[in-house]
Amino acid sequence: MTDNLTEIRRRRTWLRAADCDIEAFARQQSRTTEATDYPLAGEIAGNVPVYDGDAIRAAAAEPEARQALLAEWSEAMLNGPGIVAFRDTFTDLAVIDAATARFDEMIVAEREAGQVAADHFAKAGANDRVWNALQKLCLRDPGLFAAYYGNEAIALVSRAWLGPAWQVTSQVNCVNPGGAAQSAHRDYHLGFQSSSEIERYPAHVHRLSPLLTLQGAVAHCDMPPESGPTLYLPYSQSYEPGYLATGRPEFRAYFEAHHVQLQLRKGDAVFFNPALFHAAGHNRSRDIRRMANLLQVSSAFGRAMEAVDRTRMSRALFPVLVSLRAEGRLSETQAANAIAACAEGYAFPTNLDRDPPIGGLAPESQAGLMLRALAQGWEPDAFDKAIDRQARNRLT
Repeated sequence: MTDNLTEIRRRRTWLRAADCDIEAFARQQSRTTEATDYPLAGEIAGNVPVYDGDAIRAAAAEPEARQALLAEWSEAMLNGPGIVAFRDTFTDLAVIDAATARFDEMIVAEREAGQVAADHFAKAGANDRVWNALQKLCLRDPGLFAAYYGNEAIALVSRAWLGPAWQVTSQVNCVNPGGAAQSAHRDYHLGFQSSSEIERYPAHVHRLSPLLTLQGAVAHCDMPPESGPTLYLPYSQSYEPGYLATGRPEFRAYFEAHHVQLQLRKGDAVFFNPALFHAAGHNRSRDIRRMANLLQVSSAFGRAMEAVDRTRMSRALFPVLVSLRAEGRLSETQAANAIAACAEGYAFPTNLDRDPPIGGLAPESQAGLMLRALAQGWEPDAFDKAIDRQARNRLT
């Protein structure tokens, strides 16, 4: 009995890619979104509740109606199809057009500067991407920034999923004619890790990760089917080992066979649980540059309580670790534990223009650099230069 309980507990706590079950996944996916479950939606399209912008703005003016709307969105993204769509999110499309012009200026300037923005789930350089478009737009045109991000629907859906004190980041993605589709994936946080890394996190972290961010996209042009609007798999966020499943061929094949696409108009938007299986589609059009402003809204709670200068700490600790390891007074495991307590173990947030995810889904973390330097026998001066360079690259 003890051995059996131990094994049950192990399998319940540690999810493995090898245990992903496509038949169980398919059974879970056999659900239909009923209009009666989302009475505030204007329609159901491809299992996705779609809300009218005017109705959203009317509800926002009345506290009880606003609370009911937020509750409906929250349940839809948690236990329902995992996604909601908004029509006519912006009342003034001139704001969208002005932002598009600014984003195009950024794309041209960065291309002329020789920058090729890497993509987490597509070939680098195939499409146009602007990292940290939020800051770049604010600094380039603060008045336009205020008009764009003063949008009530964006604020309301962020509050519905994350509560107050959320923070926005934004990356512009422009899929050019002929641009290939992304691979099916989940998003930040666990979605940006390799399978071997994901398996190191206990199951409750797999359940927690989607609650820390909200994914969204604002359409900056009309997106007919031939332009390759994003592919979604409603209800897939509910599959617990899904962060491990997206890399498996049988799950990708299921996604290809069962995904839905929402045809969007300029100014429409979608918001979804980051654990939803999704992928940018293949742009088969001849002349549509399919541009979307990808919004990643973060919970207020994903932060440490104290500010710590981990670069300074790492510079002080590294030569000591070198000496202690050389003298045999510290094991490899003990050194790794000390590095984990000292250095920043997470690659984000960073400046993806200068610190891109080349060779993987995430750049090298500070702790990863420190471990590599120790294993390769770097001199302290070389480590100091490398960690300072890494720190500079992470700044905006």
